[in-house]
Amino acid sequence: MIVGIGIDIVTLGRFKKRLSAELIQELFLHDEIAYCSTQHHNEANYAARFGAKEAVFKALGAGLEQGVRWHDAEVVKEDSGAVHLQLSGKAAELAAEKSVTHTHLSLSHSRDNAIAMVVLENCTTSPEEEF
Repeated sequence: MIVGIGIDIVTLGRFKKRLSAELIQELFLHDEIAYCSTQHHNEANYAARFGAKEAVFKALGAGLEQGVRWHDAEVVKEDSGAVHLQLSGKAAELAAEKSVTHTHLSLSHSRDNAIAMVVLENCTTSPEEEF
């Protein structure tokens, strides 16, 4: 059963103008910074990860006002190239309250935009129980 869906699009031009060393430290965790800083289009990679954090906040129905912090959602890149979300802190607490058992993440970026989509799912109910 789908518990929440979130999507976010980031305009790269605006994002690049605001991106600074201080903002990177505020928004991203060590492994995210380590990955993005090695990429040719690092601003687009940062933007996609920022979008993922925004999308997961939307999927949870919460944000900074509800105590969720930027470091509560981490985009983890697998050796295969796939990405997934690692939640902690208030984001993990809210996900547990909503009985989230799986998170799904898709990221993409072009020359002008980055986009992220998050689906939160509870896989503990059988399909018959959903209707």
